[in-house]
Amino acid sequence: MTQKINRSHPDELIVGLVSISDRASTGTYDDQGIPALRTWLGKALTSPWQSVDRLIPDDQPTITQTLIDLVDIAGCDLVLTTGGTGPARRDVTPEATLAAGTKEMPGFGEQMRQVSLHFVPTAILSRQVAVIRETPSRAALIINLPGQPRAIQETLEGLRGDDGSVTVNGIFAAVPYCIDLIGGPYMETDESVVKAWRPKHAIRSKG
Repeated sequence: MTQKINRSHPDELIVGLVSISDRASTGTYDDQGIPALRTWLGKALTSPWQSVDRLIPDDQPTITQTLIDLVDIAGCDLVLTTGGTGPARRDVTPEATLAAGTKEMPGFGEQMRQVSLHFVPTAILSRQVAVIRETPSRAALIINLPGQPRAIQETLEGLRGDDGSVTVNGIFAAVPYCIDLIGGPYMETDESVVKAWRPKHAIRSKG
């Protein structure tokens, strides 16, 4: 049962991590999505955060209701899903996500495919979407990510050249400022993993 999550700090980020898989949800094999997301966030975020985890089957009404509950009841500022975004008949995560959203954010899906195309031509088969879910009192960003841990990291971080410089931005560079714009907590990142981009007027002084 979903319950409201209390923040230990005003700028603590509440993240919903949702792994969508028929087989993992029934215990046929161990889920890799949520551990991969939690490990990556632990490296990338330097500001406080806590997660609310859900492992659910590829069922459209279940996915939509889970996303709604994580935002409306648990109070998540950001929800990251993994799995169910391909062309197979059971892949319904994008449709379920759109049903939970009030505003589509197409740039996230476009950029994920742009990153993944540097590795595999089948990236054009991915259907990840992102949405904002708004309620009268708050809003949250919901993003579909790929199903494989390596692809999750690649799309979040982007691509780097041999000298370590970013050649193709990952999507997470835009997430902190998006959360700012919808009224969420101020997120800070480890720039060696991913640099959060904000316009100069929006950068908070550490002094």
